[in-house]
Amino acid sequence: MIRDTIKKHADFAMGDSDPSARCAYFLVRAKNAKFPDDPRYGLIVTKKTFKHAVDRNRAKRLIRDWICANENLLVREWDYVFVVRRDILTANRTDGRVAMKKALHYLKKLYKNAK
Repeated sequence: MIRDTIKKHADFAMGDSDPSARCAYFLVRAKNAKFPDDPRYGLIVTKKTFKHAVDRNRAKRLIRDWICANENLLVREWDYVFVVRRDILTANRTDGRVAMKKALHYLKKLYKNAK
């Protein structure tokens, strides 16, 4: 299942109490899905962090690949926002997928404990 993406600026807003996980390549925050039947994810890849469009596009491709590889760890009741860090450009595919797996596993554990 491929998730839809968050497009509206207001939907990217997160609260301080929302669960989050971080690694060298990205920060991921989760919040209750706006549409529980159709959970989404959003990517924040800024010009301040990545000056060139080529770098921004590469970062987005990498994150999307890592999300697809770990789709089973995403909680259906949550929307996710990924804030990409500069170090993602030095990551290889395997390291990124492992980092994504650890971050999503951590968030899934928080979700189960909150229930």
